[in-house]
Amino acid sequence: MRFVDISSAVDAAAWEPDPIEHVILTPAQGAAHMAAEMREHFGVDFDPAELPDGEFLSLDRITLTSHTGTHVDAPSHYGSRALYGDGRPRDVHELPLEWFYGPGLLLDLRSCDGPVAGVAELERAMDRAGRRPEPGDIVLLDTGASAWAGTPRYFTDFTGLDGPAVHLLLDHGVRVIGTDAFSLDAPFGDVISRYRSSGDRSVLWPAHVAGRNREYCQIERLANLDALDRPHGFLVACFPVKITGAGAGWARAVAIFAE
Repeated sequence: MRFVDISSAVDAAAWEPDPIEHVILTPAQGAAHMAAEMREHFGVDFDPAELPDGEFLSLDRITLTSHTGTHVDAPSHYGSRALYGDGRPRDVHELPLEWFYGPGLLLDLRSCDGPVAGVAELERAMDRAGRRPEPGDIVLLDTGASAWAGTPRYFTDFTGLDGPAVHLLLDHGVRVIGTDAFSLDAPFGDVISRYRSSGDRSVLWPAHVAGRNREYCQIERLANLDALDRPHGFLVACFPVKITGAGAGWARAVAIFAE
């Protein structure tokens, strides 16, 4: 099998609206930290100098949001109430694992004119891919936005889906829709501009709001989709980290090709 990493990294050196704080304790600092923790919590006393080279294990402390880097949005991210099931949207730790391992379908939206792709653009992308989505497929949207990852432009210059386009994919039985952009919706500035000029609330983040009516997940901030050499005929694994009560979880998304 051939594995292609389609994840973006959690990188404290990259530009983020919510900055990442990454503090690294060296192996020597980790030894002192462990000695203090063992003494305080378990009553075990030892001198870090007795360890080989005075070192034990490094330790990373990271402060970030669950929407940093490649991540899976759970239904509870979209709102506090759902219009399906018992009315309570599920958190990321409650989602079925089988949703996040299945056939991939890559749809190319790089030629889309403007910040919003609708049904017509998706239909053309499906024609280019040579097939329609099937139940259980994980749809990947290549908008070209990952070229700007790590810069402010990544958060303002990308293509999102409108509501009907999302429902089209869900009508085909898709449960997981991924994008290389910051959001499955259009950029914030575009959304607000269209709302202020029209007064139409349906333009307010329709891709996310659709998740209040129908249960599905988004994978946002994918990367390296141009390394996929075919639009289908591969598997995707994108299991989210199990964070109790969270509306999202980081994921290491991978495309898997049988060779």
